[in-house]
Amino acid sequence: MPLFVQLLGLCFLACLLMGAILAYLGIHVLKREVIFIDIAVAQVAAVGSIAAHLAFDAEQDSLLAYTTSLLCVLLISAFYAAARTAVMQVSIEAVIGISYAITAAAAMFLIGMHPGHVHAEEMLAGSLLWVTWRHIIASAAVFSTVGILLYLFRKPISQVSQDYDRAMAAGLKVMRWDFLFYALLGAVITLAVRISGVVSVFAFLIIPATASALFARGWAARLLIAWAMAAVASVAGLLFAYHFDFSLGPAIALFLGIILTVAAISAKLRRIPSVPLSR
Repeated sequence: MPLFVQLLGLCFLACLLMGAILAYLGIHVLKREVIFIDIAVAQVAAVGSIAAHLAFDAEQDSLLAYTTSLLCVLLISAFYAAARTAVMQVSIEAVIGISYAITAAAAMFLIGMHPGHVHAEEMLAGSLLWVTWRHIIASAAVFSTVGILLYLFRKPISQVSQDYDRAMAAGLKVMRWDFLFYALLGAVITLAVRISGVVSVFAFLIIPATASALFARGWAARLLIAWAMAAVASVAGLLFAYHFDFSLGPAIALFLGIILTVAAISAKLRRIPSVPLSR
């Protein structure tokens, strides 16, 4: 078996799992216009992880740290769901940005209390190279559960994503479905950021969904395009990182950006009408 397969096989499997669930969530995120939700949620989860370390001496990768992070994510999910209904004067994206700034300041304060905590660097770049079967199994369990719940409640969640005001006017309990969506998104991001870092998670969430919107409108077609793009970028990024000794997460994000650029140019060229040559 080639050496790079031995080193990066589990990394690629982790990327496929993250790409599959984040691509679907990304389509919803774009429709809801909450582009920076994953950075804000990741920062909230980081505050929970640091607090667990300071209060209980919990290791970064422990169940206690993850549980504390998830509880913080559930609280912020409830806040986002309530804020979108109660604070109509301010966009939800502005609320997300403000919450990110506050939690980032809280994280810096907590890190200052314990300078040895290495959360900041790991949150950005992740530890994809050191992924194990334990991470794969945990990811598969969490992402599959989230995927099943998203499928079971796809109609009301999609209604809210498509048109929030119309869903509210139709009598849908929008706050309830908003909370469920943000909570499921938070559960995925909390785990994915620990594995791959916020840079690649943000790229997996937004870039394939954006590229798919250039070529398709239906959910199924967009999802297939997003999945294919995530898989190709994962292979290219991992091989690039292997040959040039580059960080895995940022390398994958780089190739996702390259593929999006090529896709945007291709979509633009397809829309330019051909002009017949004069004789």
